[in-house]
Amino acid sequence: MRAPQKDPKTIEEAAAILRSGALCAFATETVYGLGADATNSDAVLAIYETKGRPRFNPLICHCPDMEMARKIAVFSPRAEELAERFWPGPMTLVLPLAPDAELSDLVTAGLGTVALRIPGHEAARKLVAAVGRPVAAPSANPSGKLSPTTAEAVRRGFAGRVPVLDGGACESGLESTILAVEGSTVTQLRAGALPREAVEAALGIAVPVAGHNAAVAAPGMLLSHYAPDARLRLNAETPHADEAYLGFGDFTGEGARAALNLSPMGDLHEAARNLFSFLARLDASDAGKIAVAPIPMTGLGEAINDRLERAAAPRG
Repeated sequence: MRAPQKDPKTIEEAAAILRSGALCAFATETVYGLGADATNSDAVLAIYETKGRPRFNPLICHCPDMEMARKIAVFSPRAEELAERFWPGPMTLVLPLAPDAELSDLVTAGLGTVALRIPGHEAARKLVAAVGRPVAAPSANPSGKLSPTTAEAVRRGFAGRVPVLDGGACESGLESTILAVEGSTVTQLRAGALPREAVEAALGIAVPVAGHNAAVAAPGMLLSHYAPDARLRLNAETPHADEAYLGFGDFTGEGARAALNLSPMGDLHEAARNLFSFLARLDASDAGKIAVAPIPMTGLGEAINDRLERAAAPRG
């Protein structure tokens, strides 16, 4: 990777960095993304190298509007319906790659589909519009580690080697929900900030979930992912004496070496917003092990539990 640049102060400065073929991190409503010009293979390769990301794991393309999105993907009527209902917002669609899409093959990992979204964060849309090309942007963290929800978390994760456009704290704190659309069929590939129930209610159909053994067709499908250094023990109503504790609602973790509560009131939106930052804080407590309170599987609880299960999965 080239020598680090100073953090941009404006959208245009950040856009200039991206147009030059360099990386720049930026805020979205979900988490901070590590951005690169999606049409520039050298720039996209730098994402994989900087993150230490497997190259069979495709990237999400960010677009400012449907005009750009339709240039890189083929939208069925069902995909158009989803886009009209949930974009801009925390939904990523996996669609057939348009025949004349000018994307680097590294973005799609050689697949015939592309993952794309129009972010709900206004500054993110303005940034991509200023670049004038789709921007590939996975979460701005070393591969497999916790996703950053602040600019400072990006700086810590990459030791200041990546310039960051500071957009404040992320609103959702969870990555986008990823939906694969094949004709009129919709499958959830990754739970995220858009609850599956909301999609089902909007479409009037059941949306099945891809199994953990499904082929990697979108980001966030690796079994071990989003992991702190500490080992996690899930659905723990009480901590062991040598554990830190990540609580929720009435599960407060008395007696733990360190404890934080995702939401004392049991609010899943608050819990989602706090998940990665609280895990990072408990990871820094040097407990070595983190017990996590039971989280309901309703609404955003599906995405929170998905991240926790992947964080707790055996690591290679």
